[in-house]
Amino acid sequence: MKKNTYFPKRYFMVMGTFLLALLLYVDRICISVAKEPIAEALSLSDKQMGWILAAFSLGYAFFQTPSGIMADRYGPRKVLTVIVILWSAFTALTGAAWNFISLIIVRFLFGAGEAGAFPGMSRAIYSWIPLKERGIVTGINFSGSRLGAAFAVPVVAWLVTDFGWRFAFIVLGVIGVVWAICWYVFFRDTPEELKSISDEEKKYIAEERQDKDTTASKGKIHFGTLMKSKNMWLAMGQYFCSNFTFFFALTWLFPHIKSEYQLDTIEAGFYTAIPLIFGAFGNWFSGWLIDRIFKKGSWDKSRVFPASLGFVLAAIGLLGSIYMNSAVGAIIFLSIAIFGADMTLPPSWAFCVDIGKKHAGAVSGTMNMAGNIGAFITALLFPYLLAWTGSTTLFFIVGAVLNVLAVILWFNMKPHRHFSEY
Repeated sequence: MKKNTYFPKRYFMVMGTFLLALLLYVDRICISVAKEPIAEALSLSDKQMGWILAAFSLGYAFFQTPSGIMADRYGPRKVLTVIVILWSAFTALTGAAWNFISLIIVRFLFGAGEAGAFPGMSRAIYSWIPLKERGIVTGINFSGSRLGAAFAVPVVAWLVTDFGWRFAFIVLGVIGVVWAICWYVFFRDTPEELKSISDEEKKYIAEERQDKDTTASKGKIHFGTLMKSKNMWLAMGQYFCSNFTFFFALTWLFPHIKSEYQLDTIEAGFYTAIPLIFGAFGNWFSGWLIDRIFKKGSWDKSRVFPASLGFVLAAIGLLGSIYMNSAVGAIIFLSIAIFGADMTLPPSWAFCVDIGKKHAGAVSGTMNMAGNIGAFITALLFPYLLAWTGSTTLFFIVGAVLNVLAVILWFNMKPHRHFSEY
């Protein structure tokens, strides 16, 4: 494709999905930052807060595959618009919770609403992004989620401290509705449907993407079909391991750092933001590495090597953090762990688009379902192991072992083979 002075339309789509990922994690991490005032206002214990954090993961996991199937069938324009409005409503309603039961129900429904976000993005990437750009675009999108979480920690800490936790959730709900309206107005499911795109760019995308025809899939696919695929099971297993590590950063890292090193709320917020920023760097680096290896002609290696390297770094970071006696030392090793865990995301989601094609939404949703079962276990295991052993050591050892297991799983995955073939 010749160089042009205009900004390609597909990059506007990437800007939209980047902002969506940013918003997704701002909304998600808010409850972790607001844990103490929520627990105080509603008289909740740490174990009850663990169940509330886990309720999100459960709702998120259960609705991954159905929402991915909807994105494949009805297109990401309509599906993402609807689900963002739904989860924004439940974000705002979090601020109206009055007891343990009401909060756990709202957070479960909030998770169900967020479930279609990344599967919907995957389906949009399949239609809009050339195969050789898939790694960096996926990395950019996931870096948005990490930057959103990093940005949210100190800002939400300030909002909660100065205006109260209920007000913070209402503000975030309104922002989500604004994004949904903009997405519906400006986005189209395929480049062919967008009138303002140039013929040159439209031709380039059509020639360089994985398939020529990327219209919404009319063929029905069922969960049982996906469960017959070895590729699918391997993707689910390694993503379970990845989410076990990262979801700790979204749920228990802030209260852990604050309590372990006797920090105030804003100071703990800034410390907690550092590993999340490193997570964004991990996404960018991994996305760049994927495309660099792919352009050299090695499709399988472009997915397997970055993911495996990421899991090794995550294991090292978790184990190293056990031996640190200061907040700075712990944050350095946890930053390595989150950098590594986030390196695994671009290859994981690129892999889903590779093997899923027109069913990329369903495949990525099913992988994400398994990942969020890992997140669900993380949210509960941390407080229960801490209460049982009086230490966080066993939790971090379990996480490291899972990361090593994920490397073995990746060496058996076949990115170039459709889920119906392997």
